[in-house]
Amino acid sequence: MMVDARPRILTLGAHVLDTIVHPVDSIPEGQGSLLVEEIKISPAGSAGGTAVVLAKLGAHIQSVGAVGNDTAGPLLKQLLAAEGVDVTHLRETELPTSASVLPIRSDGSRPALHVVGANAFAADEVPWDAVEASDHVHIGAPELLGPENVTEILQRAREHGATTSLDFLVGGDPAFAPLILPLLPYTDYVLPNAEQAIGWTESATLHVAARALGAAGARCVAITNGGDDIVVFEDGAVIEVPIFKAEVVDTSGGGDAFSAGFILAKLRGRNSQEAARFGSATAAQVVAGVGTDHGDYTEESITALLNETQR
Repeated sequence: MMVDARPRILTLGAHVLDTIVHPVDSIPEGQGSLLVEEIKISPAGSAGGTAVVLAKLGAHIQSVGAVGNDTAGPLLKQLLAAEGVDVTHLRETELPTSASVLPIRSDGSRPALHVVGANAFAADEVPWDAVEASDHVHIGAPELLGPENVTEILQRAREHGATTSLDFLVGGDPAFAPLILPLLPYTDYVLPNAEQAIGWTESATLHVAARALGAAGARCVAITNGGDDIVVFEDGAVIEVPIFKAEVVDTSGGGDAFSAGFILAKLRGRNSQEAARFGSATAAQVVAGVGTDHGDYTEESITALLNETQR
């Protein structure tokens, strides 16, 4: 009998149905129209998007959260399942499915029009047996779920030998810090972007922000900064990790892809510097096309790319 050696990862939190329009460099006035190259629907969110990328990397993924009992909910579940994500614990609620419309500019950046919807109920029913059976538990958008809920989930995961991570949706307004910082002592890997890290800690630089997040209790912090180096804090030290260069089409799934790559690399025994580089190389595959589900890659293919660049 074959034993499934894939890491067992549970992603809990925000699941979003993205409608992506590319390219959009200006919005027509009045009732004007615009011809574009592509309109695509993609599974996304700081839990759902991360789950998609982890599944492509070969992990065994269960995703936990809520969608609406509208037409978008079953579609989002279908898209996630098609990528290999176990959606057994993605339940339907009376709120609408969380959704975004993303007009992607020619440089890959984008504004976002977003409905929170059912994600507000994501942690209302937690499958504790799945949490306890996981090797890793990733919570996407903990700020939506309530600090008591998130703390209990993180503690239960750790008690049963799992590592934990957090990724976020809210921006860097310092007012959000009371929702974020108390969770860090229960978290192994904290994965914010630069704007979030600087804003929540009210720091002047990313190095100072990384140390502040570490002082708040995070064991390891990996801060992405768009096209600039990743800043990693661990064991009292701050280092900068060069990003893996990408041909950027759509940045909307880059952060979730980085989180997925970082998590998988740590579970495979890589150190945090190597994990940040692996996460960046994973993100490079995703941002090269439209949607978080873009790309045909595996853990092996990304490892081969990284080995090639080191020669």
